[in-house]
Amino acid sequence: MDAQNPTVDRVEKLSIPASLKVNQKGLVTVGNKPLHIKQSGDPKGPPAIFIHGLGGTMDYWTPLVELTKFKSSYNCVLFDLEGHGLSPTSPLSKLSIASFAADVKSLASHFGITSGLTLVAHSMGCLVALKCAQENPGLVSKLILVGPPPNPLPDAASKGSHARADLVRVEGMGAVVDAVSTAGTSQKTKTSNPLALSAVRLSLLGQSAEGYAKACSALAEATDSLDLESIKAETLILTGAEDKVSSVEVCEGYKKRLPKVVSLEVLPDVGHWHVFEDVAGVAHAVEKVL
Repeated sequence: MDAQNPTVDRVEKLSIPASLKVNQKGLVTVGNKPLHIKQSGDPKGPPAIFIHGLGGTMDYWTPLVELTKFKSSYNCVLFDLEGHGLSPTSPLSKLSIASFAADVKSLASHFGITSGLTLVAHSMGCLVALKCAQENPGLVSKLILVGPPPNPLPDAASKGSHARADLVRVEGMGAVVDAVSTAGTSQKTKTSNPLALSAVRLSLLGQSAEGYAKACSALAEATDSLDLESIKAETLILTGAEDKVSSVEVCEGYKKRLPKVVSLEVLPDVGHWHVFEDVAGVAHAVEKVL
């Protein structure tokens, strides 16, 4: 029989599942997808978009905004990446560094931002910011990269990220929270900053397992080298002395390849969750370039 299965036909025509089409506070349709977005600061100030990392949300950045000139002088746009926090992801959507970068560009267009944009990014979000800056040189004028992972991602790290995606899909976020929070924080954080460690755990445990798994796969597939030499945005690189993802050596590599690195800052006694572990140190470093 040649009759089309009506269920298959409906699924093929579906862009966003009906279950996700809710009037949820903070969700804004950007491009063709709903994203959880918040604006703060001075609406008339220079624009800044904040991009969190794998396992984060827009609220990773809230303490930094509150302690810097971002709050008083910048038009700040914070959002949850697709599949993270309160931003849903469609089962039909494949996530990638390129798709996240396209979302940032769409977000800029949505708010009428055409130039002079500062991108503030953490971890995997740094790859998104760099991709966006590479593809939109007239849009992005400044990059603040906090804990950028290696680019291209080494084979071992790629395989590990794929494995984490598989594990989360089977056993949930509880299966990875201990390992990720322990490996991602400094010894000082683990022994004397329980609030920071709890913040990391809460951020991870609050994620949708499928959204997190899809983002793990997006990171795992970031094995192509970005054209860093073509990026002309003024750049601050910041990492932690005990950051295993974004080591000082990795950041030195970025400093050599990016044409306009104004500073490389290394925070003592800090791992990979810099804002949670030492918000004052991050704020002090960031204020230098604002």
